[in-house]
Amino acid sequence: MPVVRFVSALFCCAVLTSLCPIVAHADDAAVDYATQVKPILLKLCADCHGKETQQSSLRLDSAKGVTTGGDSGPAVIAGDSARSLLIHAITGTEGALQMPPDGDKLAEADIAMLRRWIDQGAHSPADEVTEPAVAKTSRHWAFQPVRRVIPPTVEAPFARHNGIDNFIQDRLLREELTPSEAADKTTLVRRVHFDLLGLPPSVETVQEFVSDSSPDAYERLVDRLLASPHFGERWARDWLDSARYADSNGFTRDQPRTIWKYRDWVIDALNQNLSFKQFVIEQIAGDLLPDATLEQLVATGFHRNTLINEEGGTDPEQFRVEAVVDRVNTTGAVFLGLTVGCAQCHDHKYDPISQREYYQLYAFFNSNEFHAGDPTAPRIDVPSKEQIRSGEPERWKAIQKTIQRLEQELKDQTSAIADDLTAWEKTLTEEDKAKLPFNVKNALDLPPVDRSETHKRDLDAYFRRLPVSRSKYPQLDEIGRLRQTAPQFATTMITREINPPRETYIQIRGDFLRKGAPVQPAIPAVLKQPAAQAASPGPELASITNRLELAEWLTAPENPLTPRVIANRYWQRIFGRGIVETENDFGIQGDPPTHPELLDWLAAELRRDTTSTGAARDNAADATSPPQVAASDPRAWDLKAFLRGLILSATYRQSSHSRSDLIEQDPLNKLLARQSRIRVDAEMIRDAALTVSGLLTTELGGPPVYPPQPEGVFDFTQDKKPWKTSTGRDRFRKGLYTHIWRSSIYPAMAAFDFPEPNVACTRRIRSNTPLQSLTLANDQTFFEFARGFAVRLLEAPAGDDSDRLMHAVQVALGREPNSQELARLRGFLHEQRDRFAQDIPAAEAFAPNPAPAGISLTEAAAWTAVSRVLLNLDEFITRE
Repeated sequence: MPVVRFVSALFCCAVLTSLCPIVAHADDAAVDYATQVKPILLKLCADCHGKETQQSSLRLDSAKGVTTGGDSGPAVIAGDSARSLLIHAITGTEGALQMPPDGDKLAEADIAMLRRWIDQGAHSPADEVTEPAVAKTSRHWAFQPVRRVIPPTVEAPFARHNGIDNFIQDRLLREELTPSEAADKTTLVRRVHFDLLGLPPSVETVQEFVSDSSPDAYERLVDRLLASPHFGERWARDWLDSARYADSNGFTRDQPRTIWKYRDWVIDALNQNLSFKQFVIEQIAGDLLPDATLEQLVATGFHRNTLINEEGGTDPEQFRVEAVVDRVNTTGAVFLGLTVGCAQCHDHKYDPISQREYYQLYAFFNSNEFHAGDPTAPRIDVPSKEQIRSGEPERWKAIQKTIQRLEQELKDQTSAIADDLTAWEKTLTEEDKAKLPFNVKNALDLPPVDRSETHKRDLDAYFRRLPVSRSKYPQLDEIGRLRQTAPQFATTMITREINPPRETYIQIRGDFLRKGAPVQPAIPAVLKQPAAQAASPGPELASITNRLELAEWLTAPENPLTPRVIANRYWQRIFGRGIVETENDFGIQGDPPTHPELLDWLAAELRRDTTSTGAARDNAADATSPPQVAASDPRAWDLKAFLRGLILSATYRQSSHSRSDLIEQDPLNKLLARQSRIRVDAEMIRDAALTVSGLLTTELGGPPVYPPQPEGVFDFTQDKKPWKTSTGRDRFRKGLYTHIWRSSIYPAMAAFDFPEPNVACTRRIRSNTPLQSLTLANDQTFFEFARGFAVRLLEAPAGDDSDRLMHAVQVALGREPNSQELARLRGFLHEQRDRFAQDIPAAEAFAPNPAPAGISLTEAAAWTAVSRVLLNLDEFITRE
């Protein structure tokens, strides 16, 4: 029986063995890509992953597309279907969403066929023809080339000073509206002072302009203001918002940083009227310019205004990546007016920007120098002009050379110093060790073989400070002496490139730990549309591979976004609302321009296209053709000239008074049948109060200052911030120079909508709250300004109360009061005199100290109350 069973088992094995090759041969039959695989992919995958559309940058209509893969990497791993992303996707395994997302799923037989094809090596014909992908284009207005537009002819009898007025009035007439009359001269001079300098005009300036009847009086006023050094301060604040400038690192620790030299560079660049093209290049890539100057290196601080996380236990690489992401998003918002950040984790839902293209932009900034142990590096010394004139940089170089020689001498004696340290260590008793610094004692308590590099470094540094070391190695004292005599330079954070550059990968779902396909620097394909005919073309789009080439492309003729975006931003500042109201989103979800032809005309004016630089230029030209950009027009990208054109227009000079017909037809004043009434920015409010009080310090630049602020401001921050209240002239500097902590913005400016500096802000909001009135009335700084204003009024010559009150209104509001206003002010003054006469302690607390000579306590207090009222008026903080 056992023999029979054995023979039977052997027979069965033989049969099975003979059958196995037959079955295996059926399963392993070679899969033909062209007839068995490609039809499956074309039928169910090519709609989203073909030549027309490549979601996730993946094409599945060709074998090359399958093996190349998309954002997540190759779709197949030849010979291993279990690890292939294509199989994960069509089966919905390994955390993947099953594809296709809509409609019929792949049949099990089709999935099995694809598995077999991959496991067999994913072979395909070498001669397969792959149709090129359809170039990504968009008919969206913002992505089209800037067109030359001829201002329309307007026959109506309204004042027109340049092409702006033609466009605005043509639209108004089509809407059956008319422009407003010109503002009176007192309103106009105050308006243009606030807009160009951020300061109210002096009484003398107003009187001079009002009495000047010459036809070019206004133009000469505008030119004087554009030449003022205060111009750079006023317009720097807008740019610093975009640059997310602050004087601290952010996050909960929010440690201080030194980067104010960048702020001063912006002021100086705007005052010098550096062309916007060069303004952009130096900030984005000043370090990559040939023989970059100190100023060009300082300019690269633009992209060092990112946050730095110094919390314990953080991953330095994570926050390096977050800083790069911020640089990409800021570049997109500030220069392109696009929400590129929406493509960080997936393709943009609305605009034609893929996730791959996001990381191609990311690659431009991914190779910036970064030091995990010193996150504010790289930094450079920036000597002042006085230090340069006195030869301090050269003296410092000589000191450095001497220090290097001495350090080399010490390095040559490293072994001897180590032996001396060991000998010193052997002399120490436990009592001696107990008196040492904790880190030194901690190192000594360990056997030498167990000491880390940090332990060794701490021991060596301590030993070198001991008298026994300094007597034997005099170089130590000499180095210390030299460093003490070294000049002290301000430092600033800069951008610098590393070489070789870092590899850049698509980050799957925006997770820096999940690397997808590698990418190279490139601009989005939708912005590679045919360029304007240019006498001075920008860099070849295919060759834009570094930050310098990117910076040059941002203002190149091929880029239609930057000129539109920047023209719109300046228009927004002057008229209160952009032609495109969503000024940081020119994409498909953004608002369309209210005056599209005007926006293109302005963009061409800013870029200084040779055929579009005046209201009547080239009337015979084809108004639909792209403009020709001059090769070296010195007026190209001239910000002062551009602003001058806006401010000289009749549209700008209109009255801001409301009209009943406009309330119904154009309540938001988008058509500009009148000027806009605008509450000025937080810094301007402080600066205006400083100006009328006579306390303003007018020096430009310098380290941040610390004006008085309420107690307890830092009670809700993790670390109590240093705030040593400034004294002397620094106490009365402009708001631009106030130290900005990201975690706790200066309260008086926060009340008036100072933006959070953690991200780029391209438009400040304007709120109207009771807290603002309370700030103007009760904040320590504004009360101090009211006292200063009172002193100024009491020291000015005046015949009687009416004369002094008249002067007070002229100083504060730039105009004379009417009879009713004057009567109310006189009545208020008398009330305050009576009040303080009956309450001397209140007068002592209210009056300036010291009061002007010959002025009683009650009189000084009463005039302080009057000053306080004037500084709290809506008109005082409003640009009409």
